[in-house]
Amino acid sequence: MPKFHNDATLPIPLFPGSHMVIDDNYVFLSGMSAEDIQSGESIIGNVAEETRLVMRSIQRMLTSVGCDLCDVVRVDVYLTDLELIRDMDAAYAEFFDSRRYPARTCTQSPRLYGSAHVEITVMASRPAEAEKKEAENEEGENEKPEDEEREEKKGEEEASDSPDN
Repeated sequence: MPKFHNDATLPIPLFPGSHMVIDDNYVFLSGMSAEDIQSGESIIGNVAEETRLVMRSIQRMLTSVGCDLCDVVRVDVYLTDLELIRDMDAAYAEFFDSRRYPARTCTQSPRLYGSAHVEITVMASRPAEAEKKEAENEEGENEKPEDEEREEKKGEEEASDSPDN
């Protein structure tokens, strides 16, 4: 059953929707802009600054439900001008492992909420924590228990002490 959540640190949405919807497998965040984060008063400066502010807010929201940016599987970025994509990309890349960028779409939207230049929407996978634990368990299964290692070592020592060697 999906859970609908509005972040208490953000203004109540002016649209009929929620900041975040959480189901068994995914977390969906509504589009977020610097305008949204500042209680309707924009810190609008340059695209890189807006992107960093939005990404930090997204990270905080994901963390509040047990996820992180490494769990993000899809991102939609809206820019008022695609000429700004290099600045946005530079700031955006700071938040992800370069070997694990999520799937992403970037489009131009001539007007975003307020005077923001960037809006970002994300979808994150929830089972990442379970996958991490499963991977740790598999690693542990590949390691020999201490008792087995002691027995092998004892057997090797006994073999090297025998008069036949």
